[in-house]
Amino acid sequence: MKLLDGKLIADQIKDELAREVRENFIDKGLNPPHLAAILVGEDPASLSYVAGKERSCREVGFTSSVYRYPENISREKLFEVIDFLNHDPEISGFIVQLPLPRHISELEVIERIDPSKDVDGFHPVNLGKMMLNLPCFLPATPKGIMTLLERYQIETSGKNCVVLGRSNIVGTPVSVLLSRKSNPGNATVTLCHSLSQNIRALTAQADILIAAIGKQGFVTADMVKNDAVVIDVGIHRIPSETSKSGFRLVGDVDFPGVSKKCSYITPVPGGVGLMTVVSLLQNTLAAARMKLPAVQ
Repeated sequence: MKLLDGKLIADQIKDELAREVRENFIDKGLNPPHLAAILVGEDPASLSYVAGKERSCREVGFTSSVYRYPENISREKLFEVIDFLNHDPEISGFIVQLPLPRHISELEVIERIDPSKDVDGFHPVNLGKMMLNLPCFLPATPKGIMTLLERYQIETSGKNCVVLGRSNIVGTPVSVLLSRKSNPGNATVTLCHSLSQNIRALTAQADILIAAIGKQGFVTADMVKNDAVVIDVGIHRIPSETSKSGFRLVGDVDFPGVSKKCSYITPVPGGVGLMTVVSLLQNTLAAARMKLPAVQ
């Protein structure tokens, strides 16, 4: 078993991003890419993700801003902030951190974002372009998964790939990316969800298994083919008496059991999560370059 080390690959990409920011922006007297985030409420996972994004921005030379608001922010006020960022020429791209409070429609918020600044890749325009294999911002987590497969030279062509979870953020987009005519790609993809029957039989045939079902430890060793490639997208906080924080992170995969059977596997933490952040940075750099023809 070998680890698909998200930290290793993310650090490599950060070095590449930092070099490009230095050579194509700073050395030419141009403002660096600027990534902003709107954070509503105090969800611990959201706070952690945004803090990681800020830290990563500093590491590559980006400017980073966070707009923080209480959970009871009105829909109208949130839309005002989105409109402001849409029209602010200093902002290369921005995200609205999910989940949002129940009184605010996530779909309405996503549709409000200018697609040219939608570095999360969630806007229907970007998702539609992705379906047609046109240039666009890919959703950060699927983009990160594809990058891991590419950089570790995992063969996907003709392979049987099973994706657990059909969300618009991970499962559905990554199934599209893996099935398209590209490298990585050209896989035969089965997309499973809560109503799928005989999931164990399907996963046991997978050469590549992507777990994004949102259930702690859902994938067990008996569900995995020998020498399969296993990518764990899940992240769950569970109590821990051995950590200073009082909790530890685990995924959708039972790592101790599954790791004994597979050829490659992503750890949690240290896998897909870090690739999601660095993919967001890549999208932000692309957005900044589009607004600065001189550095194309």
